[in-house]
Amino acid sequence: MPDAPDPTPSLDAPPRPAAERPKEVFRIVARAEEDGHRARAGVLTTAHGEIRTPGFVPLATKATVRGMLPSEIRDLGYDIVLGNTFHLMLSPGAEHIKERGGLHEFMGWDGPIITDSGGFQVFSMGHGTVADEIKGRTKGKGLRGHGRIDAIEEQGVRFRSHIDGSKQLLSPERSMEVQAALGTDLAVVFDECTPFNVDREYTARSTERTHRWLERCLTFHEQHAPDWQLVYGIVQGGVYQDLRVEATELVASSRVDAVAIGGSLGEHKDQMNEVVGWATAALGGAHERKPRHLLGIGEIDDLVRGVEQGIDTFDCAMPTRLGRHGMALVPDPDKRWRVDLNQARWKTSDEPICEGCPCPACAHGFTRAYLRYLVHTKELLGMRLLTQHNLAFVSRVMQRLRQSIIDGRLTEEAAAIRGGIMP
Repeated sequence: MPDAPDPTPSLDAPPRPAAERPKEVFRIVARAEEDGHRARAGVLTTAHGEIRTPGFVPLATKATVRGMLPSEIRDLGYDIVLGNTFHLMLSPGAEHIKERGGLHEFMGWDGPIITDSGGFQVFSMGHGTVADEIKGRTKGKGLRGHGRIDAIEEQGVRFRSHIDGSKQLLSPERSMEVQAALGTDLAVVFDECTPFNVDREYTARSTERTHRWLERCLTFHEQHAPDWQLVYGIVQGGVYQDLRVEATELVASSRVDAVAIGGSLGEHKDQMNEVVGWATAALGGAHERKPRHLLGIGEIDDLVRGVEQGIDTFDCAMPTRLGRHGMALVPDPDKRWRVDLNQARWKTSDEPICEGCPCPACAHGFTRAYLRYLVHTKELLGMRLLTQHNLAFVSRVMQRLRQSIIDGRLTEEAAAIRGGIMP
């Protein structure tokens, strides 16, 4: 098997876009501070355009939002997508994408792109997801029997590729090198994403290492990345308040342009909301002009609560993953905003997924019976239509939340969404 790549930077950044680094990265246009909220509506400016906040970021993990054209994503109201550093590094490779003009040109998306650091994928390879941890499922076997962590070291993380078993090194420098080569608008620094159930001592050591990696990421970025590429620092600290607050203040005070809240946020929603609240409370005052991103969160009730707590952007696989598995988002909080079209009960249903929804599936008049048939027979059209519907649903929720902040009625609108009321 080939050895891990040399961590010495070797990629030149792709050509600079026409736009320069924005003079004002984030502009707050309205706030909602009633009932103890920290919500704000704003505009995040990048080299490839503006992002309206609060907003949701669909995942374009492997240079595509699965089954969707870039124009369709834009038509659903999205300003930005997220590419996956880990997967794009392994296939087709940062060098391959850079030679074709960068990720924007490669995937045909002319709007802003954020790339994650790869830290979460390494975490998942070693520990599984948080759900895996809680349920005690087998961890660390990787995809196709290949992927696994060999070592977490000060230099970085050594692992085996899930594609071919080759030895790889993902370090702070390599993560930033890949993101610079991809030419994305927003890069996320490399971190260790710790499991929720590790003890305080390990969490503290891991967080300190993440902060050392932060400095290495920023140093590399300043020396090698295009100056229009903005940088998100990541707040770790597990479920320990003092560690989270200390990490938040350190990251926000560093040379980053924005702050992402990452790592395991706890075992249940109440704990997650508490952990997020610690971070956003520490991001007031001198740090309030830095955008705040919540990594990997996208359930409808979590989006509402996150906006109330002052989160500006979110990303999550939830809407697209549900669509591929035959589930649609609907205004039914008692059913976690879901309807499972795999169920036989919908075989003769002539109702649409969601009355009044402007998505192609609902606007065209497709019935639940027809969509259930497509899902049952694994027709690609069914996956596409449900993906479009779910993304449209999330987009409408975020648009409502943003407008309610501007109009000064967030409390009322948040209660309506939580109650399953759709316009």
